[in-house]
Amino acid sequence: MTPEARLQELGLTLPTPPAAAGAYVPAVRSGNLLYLAGTLPMKDGKVVSLGKVGREIDLTQAAEAARLCTLNALANAKAALGSLEHVTRVVMVNGFVNGIDGFADSPKVLNGASEFLLQVFGDAGKHARAAVSVNGLPLGASVEVQIILEVK
Repeated sequence: MTPEARLQELGLTLPTPPAAAGAYVPAVRSGNLLYLAGTLPMKDGKVVSLGKVGREIDLTQAAEAARLCTLNALANAKAALGSLEHVTRVVMVNGFVNGIDGFADSPKVLNGASEFLLQVFGDAGKHARAAVSVNGLPLGASVEVQIILEVK
């Protein structure tokens, strides 16, 4: 089953790829790697998960925000590649959580992204990961996700 078919099975469609919000591009291919810029939990052009995880946002909401970030990243990947069928492996996920001081549950938040990638790509979705709590993110977002894909 193709990644797009798996998304459809999950009741999801890829959104319009989010535009770059600065002096960068959403995706860069180097050899067989596709580097995706960090993506935020955007829907219809607006950040939908704002605030600090552990204060305004709980763990469940933050994990859902990480999943939405990942869906947006996949939209950028499809725009760069033409189809998600060109993805052979998810290599790395870097996740940033806008957490309260001392927030130590970033891995639980990033499980929203990691588990989603496994649903979409199966075993090819297994990846290395960093999950980091930070003191702020662009536009006040609760989560940001950056992904590196191996492609054919």
